[in-house]
Parts: sequence; C-alpha cells; structure tokens
Amino acid sequence: MRRPLVVANWKMNGSFASNSERLQSFLALWKGVHQAEVAVCPPTVYLPQAAELLAQSNVGIGAQDVSAADEGAYTGEISAAMLADVGCQFALVGHSERREYHAETDVMVAKKFVAAQRHKLTPVLCVGETLAQREADETLVVVGEQLKAVVDLAGRSAMSSAVVAYEPVWAIGTGLTATPEQAQEVHAYIREQLGSIGAGVRIVYGGSVKPSNAEELFSQDDIDGALVGGASLVSNDFYSICQAAE
Repeated sequence: MRRPLVVANWKMNGSFASNSERLQSFLALWKGVHQAEVAVCPPTVYLPQAAELLAQSNVGIGAQDVSAADEGAYTGEISAAMLADVGCQFALVGHSERREYHAETDVMVAKKFVAAQRHKLTPVLCVGETLAQREADETLVVVGEQLKAVVDLAGRSAMSSAVVAYEPVWAIGTGLTATPEQAQEVHAYIREQLGSIGAGVRIVYGGSVKPSNAEELFSQDDIDGALVGGASLVSNDFYSICQAAE
C-alpha cells in the first residue's frame, strides 16, 4: 500500500511574516494522525524558519533544488549535505522550471538525484512534456527518456527510495490540468517502466492541482498524491488538497 504524498512547492514566494502565518494556519487544520504524508518546500533561505515552525509537527520539509556536488567552489549552490543539516527530508530534482530556465539536462538531473540520495534525502524526480511535445504525441517518449537518464546513472533499485512527480509543463501555473485519464496514462507508463519495483514507488501529479480537481485526480489507480504550486500558498486550499489525498 503506497502512502499518499502531497508536497507544497512555494517556488520563489514568501517572507518571514507570510511563511509563519501560512504554516501556522495550515498546522491548525492539519492536526492528529493522517494517512497522507505532507511536506513543504519553501525557498532555501527560509528552510531554517520552516524547520523550526514544523519541528513538532507531522509535516516534512523539502528543498526546491539541490547541487550535484557535495562541496567546493560552486558559488550559489546548496549541497545535499547542507540541506540535510538544516532538516530537509526531500529535495525536488528536475523541476521543469529548472530544466527550462537553467538549462538542466537529463544527465544533470540524474546527478542531482544521486547526490540527494547520497545524503539520505528523498529525491522527488520531476518529469513531464511541453505542449508541443504532447501535441506531437511524444509524451511517453519524453517522459521515458527523462526517467531512463536517472535509472541509467542511479540504478533501477534507487527508484524504490524516491518519488516521481509527473508534471506536464503545459499545465504548470497555466490553470490547465491534464484530465485524470491523461494523467493516469502517464503514471501507469512510469510505473511500468520501473519494472518489478514500480508497484511500490510513489508517483504524484503536478500541474494546477486545486481543491476542485484533487479528489478526481487522486481517485486514479496510479496517482499517489500531488506536487502543488500556487494552491499551496493558500492554507485552506492546500489543506483541502491534502484532505482529498487521505
């Protein structure tokens, strides 16, 4: 039985004041024991604040990115060891915005995946196609190549202690969402590509997940939760999505 997982990606949003209000209001709602696991990925500079606020809670912490290197002359980079040191349990790798705006290749994403696991972080591997690729019927080819790059470097067994997030690029921050059937098709394909370990790997969906569509998405056999962007900035909305994953 795969435990549902909902991860908040705040992207480049937040302040000390707004972070405190957002987390405290969510924690006031998300009390007790839950079937779903929840984690929050704030901007790196606010990770210590989030770690302090969430220290006695049932909410985990993740980073939005991680360096492929462990240490050295890499100005501006943050290593997996540093992220673990401030309390992170998760690290996003290969988010489409990193691939697009920072020219991260499949190989670089694979190296970041390995670095995260080397320091006991759970990588959340983001994969997904652009609108042009979907219209060209290349979705499964693109997702398969992104997944294969990681499997080739890390080994298939490494995926058993990771999370995969399918995020169609055309649905991120656009208000568009893959239909539950479209998302399920890709999730099932990813699970199939992982072979014998696939049945136990959590695969979550991202791309304009909202309270209004979360329940239908989560009802699909191979969708184990969500990576939530904009809606995670509104505590009540994020709580509703987490509730839908229960």
